[in-house]
Amino acid sequence: MKPLNTFFIVVLFAAVGVGGWSLGRSGQTTSPSGSTAISSAASQRRILYYQSPMHPWIKSDKPGNCTICGMTLTPVFEGDQGITVSEGTVLLGTNSIQAIHVATELVQRAALRRTLRFAGTIEDDDSRHRILSAYVAGRIERFHVNHQGAEVREGQPLAQLYSPPLLTAQREYLALKQQSGHRESTDAVVEAAGQRLRQLGLSPTQIAQLNEVALTNIYTEVLAPMTGTVVKRLAYEGEYVLEGQKLFELADFSTMWFQFDAYEQDLPWLAVGQEVVVTTPAVTGRTFPGKITFIDPNVRELSRSARVRVELPNPVVTLDGRERRLLLHRLFAEATVELTSDTALLVPRAALLMPDQRPLVYVYKGGGAYEQRAVKLGRRGDAHWEVLEGLTVGEAVVTQGNLLIDAQAQLNSGGNPAPVHGDAASSNAAAPQPPTALNESQRALLNEFFAVADRLGAALAADDLLAFNAATPSLHSLLPRVSASLTDAPGWVTIANRLNQAGHLPEAGDIAAARKSFHGFITPATELAVQLKRGQPGSPVYVFQCPMTKRLFDGAPTSARWLQLKPEIRNPYYGAAMLDCGAEIKP
Repeated sequence: MKPLNTFFIVVLFAAVGVGGWSLGRSGQTTSPSGSTAISSAASQRRILYYQSPMHPWIKSDKPGNCTICGMTLTPVFEGDQGITVSEGTVLLGTNSIQAIHVATELVQRAALRRTLRFAGTIEDDDSRHRILSAYVAGRIERFHVNHQGAEVREGQPLAQLYSPPLLTAQREYLALKQQSGHRESTDAVVEAAGQRLRQLGLSPTQIAQLNEVALTNIYTEVLAPMTGTVVKRLAYEGEYVLEGQKLFELADFSTMWFQFDAYEQDLPWLAVGQEVVVTTPAVTGRTFPGKITFIDPNVRELSRSARVRVELPNPVVTLDGRERRLLLHRLFAEATVELTSDTALLVPRAALLMPDQRPLVYVYKGGGAYEQRAVKLGRRGDAHWEVLEGLTVGEAVVTQGNLLIDAQAQLNSGGNPAPVHGDAASSNAAAPQPPTALNESQRALLNEFFAVADRLGAALAADDLLAFNAATPSLHSLLPRVSASLTDAPGWVTIANRLNQAGHLPEAGDIAAARKSFHGFITPATELAVQLKRGQPGSPVYVFQCPMTKRLFDGAPTSARWLQLKPEIRNPYYGAAMLDCGAEIKP
């Protein structure tokens, strides 16, 4: 059987060869268009390379298929131009991709998550205040409660009053009750005398107990009209008070108001009824849940913010044998609002670049090609931006290494920003207005702002968490003024908005958390400093960059900047571990 099989195989190959030769001859003799001449001419030209017609950056020196779409590679002959790659597309080899650690992430549809943090103060509900005034003239004999902050209950004696007019009215009332001649008329007179005593400040219980009080008792107790806290004591023992004179101011602190300012860009996320979690340094280790009960419809013109109110329960606690409310009046506090939007098209925040305030991304097209794409953005989340135009679900965008890819794109275009592609390009085509020069008062305010930023960085450079947390309130009080000042200066609005978004630093529980929140704030602050130094070369602010911040905290970039008022490097990201690590950034 083996020799027979060999014979059949030889015959089969011979038949195929003859058939192919016959077909070739037939094609040459029957072609009316002279294809033989063309083929002969093409064979005399040298093939430069083979290129994919769908993905022109895929090239090979041998025939084959496209590694992306599988199409057959087209030969490009000597003298032909081939298919060119569009401007803004950067081609990288495998070694380059690995060297700059390029990473991508898919565009997806998901719920946009946003965490808003606000700084404010805990105030009392001023509608729950009560002034206790003297109903009748008299002398304060003694106080039962003689200090502010005391917790009192309704009906509790607050002071002892000697009042001749009140004493006379009490004795008249007792005398009328003892004279019971004509019952009906006596009851009416007694009722009128009791009404008179109520007008003079006695409670129904006090009037009912007058039968048990000896006529020789010349003092009357002044009772608390409500349960609450003594906010003010407005008289002294031995003082003679007139009718209507204020004695005490009481307040009900059982429910407190946490009030904060929300800037315009945050207002669309807030609504009455939303859950809010409040923390305060005065009560460590405890959170206070509450709900938004009011959003002021009037936006402040200077700070472009609106007042928001959250109601918080305030229980009574016993400390050192004394009762007091857990939340004190006018405490500094911070609120956290966790928000989730409807499903939207999302792109990672790390993928976005903002040259000249034009948002763009680099889309991985396969085969080492990265296309520059303009996008139109919607709402900003914690880790993602909502994309309105420019991307589709499933496209891979560069989240790490995009700065180096963008630099290569600019080199490819001769140092000028490469034109961006995509439907969103037209909506982002208008160039922003260049920043105008700042006046003297604006520069003075920025110097104050840079001083606070320098203090925060110095605290981290010294590994001093307490100093960092102590400096954040100064920043929170200064930000609205800085924002309002820059908003009035054309060309500075974008930086002002970024400072507002990142400038509210929560109290950090450890040094790593402090450095993470510091990085979010100091990044737009350094942009502001660089922009200022370009217009004012003598600006006394130094900007430095640390090239080794990748693993300092979750989401940390490869390098990070900070600013100082002194030229000696004091690295806030490493502190004592590498205090002088970094280099100055020149504008």
